[in-house]
Amino acid sequence: MKRIKFTAILALGVVLALSSCSKKEQAASTASSANEKIKVKLTDVKLQDVEQNVTFTASVEPEVKNNIAPAAPGRIRKIFVEVGDRVAKGQKLAQMDAANLSNSETQIENLRKSYKRVSELFAVGGASQQDLDNAKLQLDVAETNLRNLNENTSLISPLSGIVTARNYDEGDLYSGQMAILTVMQINPVKLIVNVSESYYSRIRTGMSVDIAVDVIEGERFQGKVSLIYPTIDERTRTFGVEVKISNPNNKIRPGMFARAIMNFGTMKHVVVPDNSIIKQSGSGERFVYVYQDGKVTYKKVELGQRLGENYELISGLTGTEQIVVAGQSRLVDGSEVEVVK
Repeated sequence: MKRIKFTAILALGVVLALSSCSKKEQAASTASSANEKIKVKLTDVKLQDVEQNVTFTASVEPEVKNNIAPAAPGRIRKIFVEVGDRVAKGQKLAQMDAANLSNSETQIENLRKSYKRVSELFAVGGASQQDLDNAKLQLDVAETNLRNLNENTSLISPLSGIVTARNYDEGDLYSGQMAILTVMQINPVKLIVNVSESYYSRIRTGMSVDIAVDVIEGERFQGKVSLIYPTIDERTRTFGVEVKISNPNNKIRPGMFARAIMNFGTMKHVVVPDNSIIKQSGSGERFVYVYQDGKVTYKKVELGQRLGENYELISGLTGTEQIVVAGQSRLVDGSEVEVVK
């Protein structure tokens, strides 16, 4: 019995001794881990000339858009064009009911005869000046009405372009709610881009602009600034800039999504590798780790353009720093590090 008790006590002692050794080793390992420096790779940042290309987005608009419709409701007798047809300036597009026009022409003939008769009487003293003036006024008013009826009976295209909408069929009663046809001039076309007010003093009329149209891959078009709006939108802090684009083959169509790339010269900015940039979780802010005297500092930066595998920085670094490009995952602000090549 005594032997069994002795064996149990001996076993307990061994377990306690082993446990004590294990805790000491773990503590030593923890202390060693705490003292271990995180290995990182560094690179020197550099200042260089960076082309200041700024991209703005907009939809393509026609140079001119005309809605073709008469001044008053009436029956549509004939439509001579379809959507997609090219039309020339002065081309007849639609014919309205001509009953009123016929009545007006008859009235004009009677008024002309009346005016001639009063003129003859006036010449021999058989009519007064007032009679002559009244006859002339009635004739002038009727002729003006006839010209208006002519314009609103035969609908003529005021420009050369493409028919982009047809809202009625022959025989329909034009109600005045929407145009019968829409014609757009699409050479040239234009963009109206909203530009940040910070660029107001740097944009000039005639300035060249590169245009990329998303649906026309691999091709760039040349545009020019044709108009600069004179006021700033106080809500968006932007101003409008009209860019005209030559479009002789009609490849660019109204409604297409386009990007206007404006070049504002070059500026010396810091350029850093993209693998040095850290995005702060839950925000759009970007940071880099700056190395100095064996430690790193968490520094906020403002990104500019992406330049291949690098980024332009608008602010945050001066161009004389060394930054971490590998090993950032374990770093915090103020970490001591070991630099490796």
